[in-house]
This record gives sequence, structure tokens and C-alpha cells, in this order.
Amino acid sequence: MKLAHERRIQLYALAAGLPAILAVFWLIWTGDYTPKVQWTISAVLGLCWLGFSNAVREQVASPLRTVANLLEAIREGDYSIRGRSSVADDSLGEVLQQVNEMGSTLQEQRLGALEATALLRKVMEEINVAIFAFDGESKLRLVNKGGEALLGRPMERLLGETAESLGLEDCLRGEMRTMTRSFPGGSGRWGVGCSTFREGGVPHQLLVLTDLTRPLREEELQAWQRLVRVLGHELNNSLAPIKSIAGSLANIVDRDPLPEDWKEDMQHGLHIIGSRAESLQRFLSAYTRLAKLPRPSMTATPIEPLVRRAVALELRKKVEILPGPSMVVDADADQVEQVLINLIKNAVEAAQVTGGAVRVGWERTALLAGPRLEVWIEDEGPGLANTANLFVPFFTTKPGGSGIGLVLCRQIAEAHGGTLELRNNEDKSGCTARFFLPLVNHDSAATAVGDSV
Repeated sequence: MKLAHERRIQLYALAAGLPAILAVFWLIWTGDYTPKVQWTISAVLGLCWLGFSNAVREQVASPLRTVANLLEAIREGDYSIRGRSSVADDSLGEVLQQVNEMGSTLQEQRLGALEATALLRKVMEEINVAIFAFDGESKLRLVNKGGEALLGRPMERLLGETAESLGLEDCLRGEMRTMTRSFPGGSGRWGVGCSTFREGGVPHQLLVLTDLTRPLREEELQAWQRLVRVLGHELNNSLAPIKSIAGSLANIVDRDPLPEDWKEDMQHGLHIIGSRAESLQRFLSAYTRLAKLPRPSMTATPIEPLVRRAVALELRKKVEILPGPSMVVDADADQVEQVLINLIKNAVEAAQVTGGAVRVGWERTALLAGPRLEVWIEDEGPGLANTANLFVPFFTTKPGGSGIGLVLCRQIAEAHGGTLELRNNEDKSGCTARFFLPLVNHDSAATAVGDSV
């Protein structure tokens, strides 16, 4: 049977004093002493021997029990108890000090965790989205008030139900997307976000459903308002002179007798009416082209040949191509080439005003959304006078311009998951257009394709 730690300490203390006690007893009992003295000294020495061994045991066991009690209190979540030592700079004092500091640290962390949990619960209650948490067996473990309202049932009747029984099984498949769906608490267009997290080492799924009906309606209303404003502006620009000329021609025809130059006035008025009608037809054709942009057909496309073909089509001015790395993008080659043609065309027209140069290049750029291909077109023209209206449909500062070129380029860029930016150069000598596209994940394939071009 294994002895307790404090019992072993006491035995070690007794064993340490045993040789001295035996030696003293031998000297006393073999010496010339009276029996009374022998028994008195033996009793005193024996009692002192046992008393000091017990004191050694308590000096070791008592601090250990104190530390054990402190650790038990910490394990049970009571961080208010502290240990005290009379000597702060000895080993026992250092141990108690470290235990006290650990208790203080855990107390601060628990307070922070409680405050964070309270804040999270408050946010979940007030946020205008439905939040669900499912465990590894697809059973609901957490739901906020938005989720209760969406499913039309209180939390007590929802917890423990499976995603299939709640009608949310299809929402747990995939990541962020939108869907049209009807729930007991509402129907419409929903934004679905699904992610995973671990609790207690067990994987869970977090499902967030956002009602997009109102934001989409507001965006749709704003889009219609912008469209009506643009269409009304263009129609008025054409119909107002047509109405004025038609009224003037009617007055000429009503005169009796007709003026001598009435044929010339009629021909001039009809010419103006035809010109404005033709302008209105061009506007409607441009709008139709903008509204019917087809979805891109994605293929692995090396960028360098597209840049060189777009530059080769520009014959009015020499465009310098700066060498770049061999890279491949998932893109519709025809649409990307059209973007490059439009941007190079704009840069050349700007450079012709000042006689400056035009340069084109590309490089790999690391953005927050991941690695991107950046194609830049730089000109030494007069720069952009009004950057706020660059991507406003049908806004143009060019005589005879349609105002859809940059809008079409941005639509193509965004359809590819990229972006388009135009900014004046820092030295105020010209403008730079930057066209960003996502890169193919397999860089080795990109290098191979680029080397074969």
C-alpha cells in the first residue's frame, strides 16, 4: 500500500533523526545515570523527536493543501480566493503568488467573456437577420429572435429539430448566395450565408438568412429613376427641336400665299427632324446594346496575346507595350479584348490632344480578395476633368460620343469578378486606367500557357 505524501515526509524526518536518537539513548543507558534521569531524558528526547517530525510534516503538507484548495476553487470558477504567505521571497511565496496571479487573470478573462457573450446576445437579438447554428447531426442548437420570427415558432419548439424538419436543409449547402423562398414568417429574396465553426471540438454550421426584398426594391426603384431620368433627358433633347421645327413648318404651310423660299425652309426643317430622329435611334441602339450584354464564356486565356491584338488595331498612334509576366485568367477572350480596345482607344484620343505617349502593361497584384491580374493603360493626355460622371450611362464629353463605352467596360469587368478604375496621374499629366481580373489558381498552368504563346 502506497503511503500518503505527508506520511512519507514524516517517516523521512523520523529516519533523519533516528541515528542521533539511538546514539543519545546508547550513551544515556550505558552511562552512570540513575534510572530516573535515564527515563526522563529518553521521554523528553522521544517526544521532541516525534513533535519535530510532525511539525516537518505540517510545514510541507499544509501549504500543499492550501494550493490544492486554491486550484479547486479556480477549477470550480471561484476566482476570489487568494493564498497568503508570510515570506514573499521564498519558494512557497512564489508558488502562491503565481497561483494568485493566475486567479486574477482568469477572473479578468471570465469577466471579458461574460461581457462579450452579453454583447453577442444583444446583437443577435437586435440584428435584423435570422441566425441558426446546427451541430454535426444537423440539429438546431442556437437561434435568435429573427430566426424564431422567420420560422414562426418559439425557440423552445425549435431547438433540437433537424435542418430537414425545419425546411433549411438546402440552405446549408454551399456558401454565400441568394435564393427566392417562402417561410412561415415571410417570403421573398434571401441572402444565404453558411459557414462552419467548432465548439467543444465538434464541427457546427452557422446559417445566416438576410431578407433582401426591401434593399432590392430600393435598388430597383433607384435604377428605374436613373433610367427614366436618362431616357427623359435624351428624348427631350430630340423631341423638343422636332416639335419646334414641326410647328414652324406648319405655320409655313398655313400661309397664303406661300413664301417664295418655302421649299428651302421645308427641306431645312425636314433635315433637322431627320437628324434628330437618327440621333434618337442611335441612342436607343446604344441602350439596347448596354442592356443585352451576354454573360461571359469563361476559358483559360493568356493575357499577352489579347493586349498585343488590341494594340495592333490602333493605327492612329504608336502604343508602347511594356513587358510583363506570363499569366492566365479565366475570362471571355472576346469581351476582355473589347475592354482593352475601348480603353486603348480612349487613351490614344486623349494623348492626341497633347501629343503625349501611350503605354500599356500588366502585372500580378495582391489584393484582399486574392491575387489579381492588373492591366494598366497610361496616357499623357490632359487628364480627367470630371471623374464623378465617368461611369454614368450616356454621359460623354466627346462630340458624337455615345457615353456607354466605359459603362460597358465596367460591366464586363464586374461580370468577370474584376474591377475597372480610372484616375489622373499623380504628376497631373494624363490618366491611367487599371483593369483587374482574378487569376487562375493553378499558376503552373498559367506559366505553361504563357510560355507556349
